[in-house]
Amino acid sequence: MKRIIKILYFILIPLNVFGQLTPVTDHYILNPLSINPAFAGTSGALNIAAFYSRKWTGITGSPETMTLSIDAPLRGNKVGLGFIIINDNIGVTKEMHYSSNYAFKISMGESTLSLGLGAGVITTNTAWSDLVALDPGDEFSLIDSRVFVVPNFSFGMYYSFKNYFAGFSVPKILSYKFDFDKNKYGLVNDPGLYSYMFSTGYLFNSNPDFGFFPSTLLTYTVGNKLLYDINVHFNFKNRFWLGTSYRNDRSVAGIFQLQINSQFKIAYTHDFDLGNVWKYSNGSNEIMLRYEFHYKVDVVNPLVF
Repeated sequence: MKRIIKILYFILIPLNVFGQLTPVTDHYILNPLSINPAFAGTSGALNIAAFYSRKWTGITGSPETMTLSIDAPLRGNKVGLGFIIINDNIGVTKEMHYSSNYAFKISMGESTLSLGLGAGVITTNTAWSDLVALDPGDEFSLIDSRVFVVPNFSFGMYYSFKNYFAGFSVPKILSYKFDFDKNKYGLVNDPGLYSYMFSTGYLFNSNPDFGFFPSTLLTYTVGNKLLYDINVHFNFKNRFWLGTSYRNDRSVAGIFQLQINSQFKIAYTHDFDLGNVWKYSNGSNEIMLRYEFHYKVDVVNPLVF
């Protein structure tokens, strides 16, 4: 039974094998601060966004993520501050991510370089008591539901020039390995375990009623397969956005955005899985609500990534 418990632990706890990235949903396209602290304050005004994601609907215990993101520029757009809270649930494991972000912006004529740092903590808990013990007496192995708290740091850079942008980030500098004998996490700081993210895109907007915005995200971890996201968005009169995202033979997503007014925007994403999981689920769904405390943005809009 103890061997089975350990196997379940590896399946259900996202941080047990050298940690993982901050939960990445399809709406990282609309919330780049979640993967790069240098995006803090880039939109040019205070904005608040709420996200809800449910992966693999129809499968019990599938990942469910709720996110609250706040960021704003300070000191004449020379500094950006951001804060993110993420509630991530999968099976009987629950995590809370708290992250503060600081970005310093360097003006280089018509272009801007932003350097960002992030710091926060992650709390993780597995409710073993919610599992069903099959053999008499095994229920005593499912009592321990301790809460673990681990720190996290991130680094990022963001460059923009007119309608072009490029970003680079390491969203998780520290990693962790669970020690079953000591019943706690051990800290690992190994650059070979870092995940390096590079994003870039260009907004083609020659027609005032129509815009075309291709972008991509590359993720590389030493010894692992290079992951890539290819995104294409079409903008109609700065009010409707239709887009699609293709992810490494894993999924295809359709994204719809609607600008209700100059400050309020909503978005919906449906993800179609390309692997075997599609046989058992109805895909994944995400929604976003965003409010910006201003009426005009004078920089390249990162909200369409």
